[in-house]
Amino acid sequence: MGLFSWIQNLLSDDQPAQPSSTESTDFNFPKRTTSRPRLYPLRRKKIRQAVEITTVKDLPYRFAWLDWNSSGYLDLANDGDSELLSAWDLPQFQNPEQLADWLELPLGKVAWLTNRFSESNRPETAQRAHYHFHWIKKRNGNFRLIEAPKQQLKIVQRKILTEILNGIPPHENAHGFEQGRSILSNAEAHIGNRVIVKFDLENFYPSVKFSRVAAIFRSLGYSREAALWLTRLTTSTLPTSMKFPENRPFAVEPYLPGHLPQGAPTSPALANLSAYSLDVRLSGLAQSFSANYTRYADDLTFSGPQSFLKRLRTFIPLTNQIISAERFRPNRHKQKVIRNNQRQTVTGVVVNEKSNISRTEFDRLKAMLTNCLRHGPASQNREQHENFSSHLRGKIAHVQQLNAQRGQKLLDLYEQIAWTI
Repeated sequence: MGLFSWIQNLLSDDQPAQPSSTESTDFNFPKRTTSRPRLYPLRRKKIRQAVEITTVKDLPYRFAWLDWNSSGYLDLANDGDSELLSAWDLPQFQNPEQLADWLELPLGKVAWLTNRFSESNRPETAQRAHYHFHWIKKRNGNFRLIEAPKQQLKIVQRKILTEILNGIPPHENAHGFEQGRSILSNAEAHIGNRVIVKFDLENFYPSVKFSRVAAIFRSLGYSREAALWLTRLTTSTLPTSMKFPENRPFAVEPYLPGHLPQGAPTSPALANLSAYSLDVRLSGLAQSFSANYTRYADDLTFSGPQSFLKRLRTFIPLTNQIISAERFRPNRHKQKVIRNNQRQTVTGVVVNEKSNISRTEFDRLKAMLTNCLRHGPASQNREQHENFSSHLRGKIAHVQQLNAQRGQKLLDLYEQIAWTI
């Protein structure tokens, strides 16, 4: 059944009742009769003013939109900020023709990549889409959609990444997909603390919608027209005939509007920028509780001393409020409080006393290398990695960073494996 066929059936039939959300019980705090703390905005609520749109009689540039209220065209390319673009040392363009020149592509091909010639800017079929779609089943039984850009769009996205997005730094506490930062740097901030508190953002990439990405490009100094084209080149909309996995129609719900595709080279950088305000607010909250804060993609980690542990009843609800206020959704099933009498791990790194590899992960990798030595590498490449040798070598390098002695043991096994026959 196609996506839009299912929507038509859904509108004509009664929808099944959705299960009500429940609070996580991971924390096991005793019940109290006092109400939970609540955040209130310190600034006055801004009144959104109408955006002034310029209408001109003659076509201002190719692919300008018609103004249906008059006989003219909408000029959305005259409100850029060239000084701001210069300050960021970003490429200067404000309309589609200038964008195409910067991309060194014909304007028609750029328009095609934005689905300009498709109804509602949405591909009709998966074959006509500019992404390869692949559903992956999660451990909890839900599904995640991987959207890998096809070759021509990937080239365009890499240019946008290297020449625009890489020039804009994320928050200093964001460690994911940033040069010079890693899961190790993310974990080191939490070594030797009394308690670690973990939060997870549900559907991180698809929760960053089209309008949010357009606002990022606008904030850099690009005109509305340029920002819209850049956003269409870096976001995805599902084709009208998209099939859902294993007869689970609600799996497609987060992906229906324009969103960041998981699999595009530009998505990690845009996701980090979209979470900048979240990082600012959570960093301030952590500081007020004498705690540390880092974020690696959708994993939020806090740590602190005994005084922080005693105030978690106040801290945890405030954190969830900030996450929701910043238009993200906390995954309450993955919230955890880990005291220092337990094994404390942050992004897979043990941080009780020093950064280290967990014994379970070390034993698993050692067993895999041993089986490669005894039965051949092909017997262990269950995930069909194109370069399984390099994949394992990268895992060993990660262990060497955390524990040189254990890493050397794994490397000795690796070097005995017959990688070619």
